[in-house]
Amino acid sequence: MPGTIRSHLSIIFLILVFLCPISTSLAQEEPSVTLSGYLKQLENRFEIKFSYLNEDVMDIFIDPPSLGDLNDILSSISNQTQIQIKKLSDRYYSLAKNSMVDVCGKVLDNFEQNTVSGATIEVLGSNIALITDLDGSFELNQIPRNASLKIRYLGYVTRYIQVDELISKGSCKTILLAQNYEKLDEVIVYDFLTAGITRQKDASITLNIPEFGILPGLTDPDILQSVQALPGIKSIDETVSDINVRGGTNDQNLILWNGIKMYQSGHFFGLISAFNPFLTDKVTIYKNGTPAQYGDGVSSVISMETKNYIDGFFIGGTGVNFISGDVYGQIPLRENLAFQFSARRSTTDFLNTPTFNKFSERAFQDSEVNNQQGQATGDDFARDDKFFFYDFTGKLLYDINEDHKVRLNVIGITNDLELQETNNDTDESTTSLLDQTNLSGGLQLQSQWTPNFTSHLNIYYSRYNLEALAISSNAQQQLAQNNRVIENAIKLNTVTSLTEKLDWQNGYQFIETGIRNFTNVSEPAFKSDIIGVIRIHAPYSQLDYTSFENKFIASAGLRLNYIENLGTFSKLLFEPRLNLNIRLANNLRGQLQGEFKSQSTNQIIDLEQNFLGIEKRRWILSDDDELPITQSKQASLGLNYEKNKLYIGLEGFYKKVEGISTRTQGFQNENQFNGEIGSYDIKGLEFLINKQGGNYSTWLSYTYNTNQYTFESTTPNTFPNNLDVRHSLTFASTYTLANLKLGIGLNYRSGKPYTEPQEGGNALNTLLFPTQINYKSPNSSRLPDYLRADASAIYKFQINRRVKASAGISLLNLTNRKNILNRYYRLNDDNEIETIENISLGLTPNVSIRLSF
Repeated sequence: MPGTIRSHLSIIFLILVFLCPISTSLAQEEPSVTLSGYLKQLENRFEIKFSYLNEDVMDIFIDPPSLGDLNDILSSISNQTQIQIKKLSDRYYSLAKNSMVDVCGKVLDNFEQNTVSGATIEVLGSNIALITDLDGSFELNQIPRNASLKIRYLGYVTRYIQVDELISKGSCKTILLAQNYEKLDEVIVYDFLTAGITRQKDASITLNIPEFGILPGLTDPDILQSVQALPGIKSIDETVSDINVRGGTNDQNLILWNGIKMYQSGHFFGLISAFNPFLTDKVTIYKNGTPAQYGDGVSSVISMETKNYIDGFFIGGTGVNFISGDVYGQIPLRENLAFQFSARRSTTDFLNTPTFNKFSERAFQDSEVNNQQGQATGDDFARDDKFFFYDFTGKLLYDINEDHKVRLNVIGITNDLELQETNNDTDESTTSLLDQTNLSGGLQLQSQWTPNFTSHLNIYYSRYNLEALAISSNAQQQLAQNNRVIENAIKLNTVTSLTEKLDWQNGYQFIETGIRNFTNVSEPAFKSDIIGVIRIHAPYSQLDYTSFENKFIASAGLRLNYIENLGTFSKLLFEPRLNLNIRLANNLRGQLQGEFKSQSTNQIIDLEQNFLGIEKRRWILSDDDELPITQSKQASLGLNYEKNKLYIGLEGFYKKVEGISTRTQGFQNENQFNGEIGSYDIKGLEFLINKQGGNYSTWLSYTYNTNQYTFESTTPNTFPNNLDVRHSLTFASTYTLANLKLGIGLNYRSGKPYTEPQEGGNALNTLLFPTQINYKSPNSSRLPDYLRADASAIYKFQINRRVKASAGISLLNLTNRKNILNRYYRLNDDNEIETIENISLGLTPNVSIRLSF
């Protein structure tokens, strides 16, 4: 019995020990009370009276102050509520709300409770606005108490909150933002590779630049370098001015900037993108199933759109790297008017850096010249070059009202080169000048006429000009060249919502393109001046359907292109477009796409001596004779699976492009072809697997292609395409550690085809004058495989509440591997065959420092 009592007492003791701290804690934590109720307690306790308006204290809660004298208690209440308490006499006090208050808060993601840095906090009805810190916090001082805050961030639902809600109890409140899932985007839209890259329901790829993460080898989000991270998009010669999409040439890509067609896309002869990424809001890439509103670009569409809404505050930034410096910003002029600008200039004409030296070697190489025995040959040359580039953009944003908005855009791009080469053996010099510009402007009117009907009017002018002048040492021979493109266009697009699930898109486009090609040689005298104009009238229509819960999504359209080359030909082309997306199972969707497309502008690619051997491409117009309209047919079938941040995509495609010329394909085996007309067809498979975690992303992409030419008048009439790269593989990973982002990647591809001379005594045909090289079967040899490893790191930090900073470093070709990009042959003055090899960038560092505010 005594043992049992002791046992029970022990249990009771343990329970008391356990409950004691809980009861103590409960006793210490007094619950919040209403302000009005607490004031009545104070009146009874201290025998005083408060005078106030009921609405000033209604629904306000406070934490009761700890015991103290009356002054301390009143001070605590005032701090918690930002209500002014004034002593009228020993017994009477008055309470009144402060008209201007200080508030603070912290913005979090309501799903994973992550901080949302860079969210916009705007005080409605005023010019006061700011963005949240790296930890999502913000503080506003002396703002109207009766005001409302607008809190928004890309990808989240905009939230409105009363200022009064943030000063209750005086603490910094947590504000949760809900992610914006429109039309079940979590099922049909896939985020992969790095932050800001998304595969949309129509299989297009979107780059949201403000959300962009990091890619190996890049310190800044270079737009045209970034798109090459996607399966099926590569540049065989490591440039942004020669992007190959599913085996097509660069001129088969339609590049748009705010709806304006761009005929120049790069600086430093294609090594750097010409478009400022920091004002670019979105980039959309279509490889197939293109909407009917897009004509031209038989291989792809790359559409860039700059920030298109008006903020009530200034945003901007500046930065510098080893190649150039830039500045950008958006200035609010009025509540409905803002001006957007950007400018960039190279430092290459007054500052030598390791990056510039590597880029210069790559751009100006002729490159390595060897004789038939593989020994280095050629004279000793000294080169003195002065090169610089710049670009600028401007955009005026004017909201007539909520339903009608005007946008005025302008962009300018310039490359300027002065090159002097001196033969140290003969002391002869040659001077070369090159000027390349693109100046474009456009006007857009966006209108919401009714809740179910919208329109978009786009009018633009685009002018591209390339001029070159080469002067020999004795000035007896001068070579002048000019390639000019002028394009005017007016495009109208309308969208009618027939039902909640069915939209009807219609439009009409008129495009007039004029191109001039001028060549003048002083000795021997030769002059050529070719001018052409093509006009295109293009009505189109498209239906877009989305079923319940997105089980079936379909777009079907038809575009009519009436093309006339003044005084030469006219042609009517029908271009159907199809895009189907169907749910096959949970987390698994199938995609079927098809399209017919055409284009009437192409680039012929001249041999090395033209345009100084650096810029070899000339824009020309189709004439339906020597160069017909280029037409393509493409179909693809794909599967997409995503679950638990694991994405797997598989897509097979077939594309046939007709109406190509050997002059547009970049053949460098001189005299083997003479402008033959033919086609190419490509069969391919694209695979991507990507696993993402909270702070990492790892992916593997693989592309297999077979790309074959067919020219009926050649022997053989079928042979590998110049861009027939059978295997391409990318393995990369990014990792984020607090404010540090790291990226590393490996790029591999099999060698591209080239054509070798015949062996032995058959290598030269001396019966012809001048002597010519006898070649083997076209593209019967292949270059060695290409392999390059890249890495990059970016660290972000906050200088103050308004100014953020980042520092980045990148390394291209970490292993300094010598990759051969191209190989061709020529005869020297002694009728000996020389081998010319273009070599890839070696180990190339770059450093950038950026400020944003």
